[in-house]
Amino acid sequence: MTMKRFFKQYPYWLLCSVAIFLVSVYWSLWASDRYLSESNVVLESPQISAPTMNFASLLGGSSGNSDMLLLRDYLLSVDMLRKVDNALGFREHYTDSRVDWFSRLYSINAPIEELHEYYLKQVSVELDDYAQILRIKVSAFSPEMAYAITGLLLEEGEAHMNAMGQRLAAEQVRFLEKQVAALNQNFQTARNGLIKYQNENGLISPAGTVASLSEVVGSLEGQLANLKAKRTALASYQSVRSPQLLKIKSEISALNAQIVQEQARMAQASGGALNVLSAEYQTLELKVQFAQESYSGALAALETTRIEAARKLKQVSVLQSPTLPEYPVEPLRLYNIVVFSIIALFLTLITHMLVLIVKDHRD
Repeated sequence: MTMKRFFKQYPYWLLCSVAIFLVSVYWSLWASDRYLSESNVVLESPQISAPTMNFASLLGGSSGNSDMLLLRDYLLSVDMLRKVDNALGFREHYTDSRVDWFSRLYSINAPIEELHEYYLKQVSVELDDYAQILRIKVSAFSPEMAYAITGLLLEEGEAHMNAMGQRLAAEQVRFLEKQVAALNQNFQTARNGLIKYQNENGLISPAGTVASLSEVVGSLEGQLANLKAKRTALASYQSVRSPQLLKIKSEISALNAQIVQEQARMAQASGGALNVLSAEYQTLELKVQFAQESYSGALAALETTRIEAARKLKQVSVLQSPTLPEYPVEPLRLYNIVVFSIIALFLTLITHMLVLIVKDHRD
């Protein structure tokens, strides 16, 4: 059977041969060279914490892994695409008429959705979970463009991560500064109220005065008990009108009056006694103490937050600097031709077998 007759009888083999020929011509002669720039980076922070090994951390991952995913998402975002386009002319480069039609962006005015889809085909950012490294690969039609895009991704990625940390820290600092100012005002108000109360009542510490009066009353009651015992002893052998007995009775009366007077200063039903002043003073003193402790705590939290703001800065440490390609690594011309040919021949062979089976059943 001649080749012409074979193709006429089985036209799908002719179609397969034409497809392989056209694809081979495209990959061999027409497909544009693509240059690949690569860089490996890792996120570092001044914050150092002891590693913990628990079930939650195994399930949820680490904060470092989360930061790496945030960086990856930003590098592949539309915002990053806009910056690359504005800084390096992404649209102009990938719509260059010298690039083959199948590889280039079809229009310089392509909508942002389609431009972003094309961008994701040219830029690859993958997280190596084992090494905790971001591997960045950029494909372009010139080595300079691939190198420039990779460098811009690193620069903008580090600036974005630092801006996120600084913005969060700045908001926390501003909130704490407002709290510190308010607590300082409360502390000043409470302290001024306590000083005013002391000045109005002429007492530094009513509690101390009450304690002093208690000691005085105790001393007077001791003297009174001694005089009563002495009066009892004298009454056993002296007349009621004796000068000594009358003197002791007079002293006892004076001590009783003094004790009543001092006790009235400490407590009385009409108000204004030292026990009332002491209770009010203790309330004011507690307010001052609470305001002072709150103010001190807020100051400490403010300083801690300021320190944490510096520790939250993220630095993109470059393990491998962006490479400047010296020769195109894509497309894999021979590989693509062989793979396409194998697939096309395999599908055509299946079609041929199905056709033979159908003919055999008809016969």
